[in-house]
Amino acid sequence: MLKLSPLCVAAVLLLQLPMAAVHAAPVSAAVDQAIAARIDAVVAPHYKAGEPGATLIVVKDGKTLLRKAYGMADVGNEVTMKPGATMRLGSITKQFTGVAILLLAEEGKLSVSDPITKFLPDYPTQGKNITIEHLLTHTSGIVSYTSKPNFREQSNKHMSVTQMIDYFKNDPLQFEPGTRHVYNNSGYFLLGAIIEKVSGQSYATFVEQRIFTPLGMRHSAYEGQERELSQRAAGHSKDKGNFQPAASLSMSLPYAAGSLVSTVDDLARWDAAVSSGKLLKAASWAQAFKPYILADGKSTNYGYGWSVSKLRGAPALSHGGGINGFSTYALRIAEKNIYVALLSNADGGLVQPSFVAKKAAAVALGDPFPEMKAVSVDAATLDSVAGLYKIDDKTTRTVRRNNDHLLMQRGERPAVALYPLGGDRFFMNDSLTTFKFVRDAKGVASQFVMEEDGDEMIQARIGDLAPVSPAVAMAR
Repeated sequence: MLKLSPLCVAAVLLLQLPMAAVHAAPVSAAVDQAIAARIDAVVAPHYKAGEPGATLIVVKDGKTLLRKAYGMADVGNEVTMKPGATMRLGSITKQFTGVAILLLAEEGKLSVSDPITKFLPDYPTQGKNITIEHLLTHTSGIVSYTSKPNFREQSNKHMSVTQMIDYFKNDPLQFEPGTRHVYNNSGYFLLGAIIEKVSGQSYATFVEQRIFTPLGMRHSAYEGQERELSQRAAGHSKDKGNFQPAASLSMSLPYAAGSLVSTVDDLARWDAAVSSGKLLKAASWAQAFKPYILADGKSTNYGYGWSVSKLRGAPALSHGGGINGFSTYALRIAEKNIYVALLSNADGGLVQPSFVAKKAAAVALGDPFPEMKAVSVDAATLDSVAGLYKIDDKTTRTVRRNNDHLLMQRGERPAVALYPLGGDRFFMNDSLTTFKFVRDAKGVASQFVMEEDGDEMIQARIGDLAPVSPAVAMAR
């Protein structure tokens, strides 16, 4: 029998393979590079070389498509951003706090249905049953301490956990627990106190030993207790048109609601662990991602530290963060194995991280958002949709013409510009939300519809605007 050398055998086997298999690896690499280039083209224009920037990671099927830094890590000292820079996470911290609670629940040390007074017996619940789950889902009715009028005065003051709880615990509840969803940092602060009470460890030590160390997240920590640091990005705020160092903040204040720092690399490790079901049982992960249902049967679209939504029709889990000097956003699309994390070192004056991250994820999905460009619309059409629109029983939205576009203002907030897309549809710069006016049978605008990727919010027109004085009109 003729014997072939190992090299000849390999050659014969290669010839027997389909050509698609022979070229699969190089073709796949080329496709990934093309997708990365398209993502970079979407992201890069939003960050300027001399301004604060961002770090971005996009992962698909376990492979990093794009890992890149933009802008400056420190504007004042002219330090360029690096992809592995450490930054504050802000409220992305909340998903780590939620997992910490579930770790303790799996050990039988607590249940999310437990009243918080089981662990914080002195907390004044005002006769209401406030559970751990209410804290996790922002449905407790407790006032968020960051919304208190004098909070900024406290921002650089170190406070103990007990002192911080005393700062907000006696405020009247905003609503009956479980009946409304109002974003609430106090709830997550209390969760940190419960974690410490049940585990016998500080919150910082618990998340380090139970989450960060097992998952190899070497650059993640409670700020001030870092084990390893790569480049540390400086935080910035925009003041009078220029970026300045952000106001200082004692990290005793954000605590379990927003005190953690990390890198996009560590966040990708975190998502890989979440995706593969590490740390928790499958039932616990499902619980974390399940939207809480209010007493009236409506969904909050929020689980235990994750917002639940869709992106280009695909179910998505996400969370953003905003804290002194930094803005962040992380997004996972489980069924498509896509994860995007973007950390920015400015708390204002730059594009919202959620906008950039969603655009990047849509490219990775192969279904990018269309670019929106303004068209010319006559003044009469713009005037015809001007009016007063109802958001809820206490809040209204005004819409008025301003030269060739509209100005939209919610309550006393600053007005934002809406630009015409045509057909009574409008858009806002650096936003994925579109706005449409619906007319009745007589052609009169009767509704204002805000839409983002399939989700709609409809607001009825309830009246005309008061006439604008000639002086104001001239000032336009």
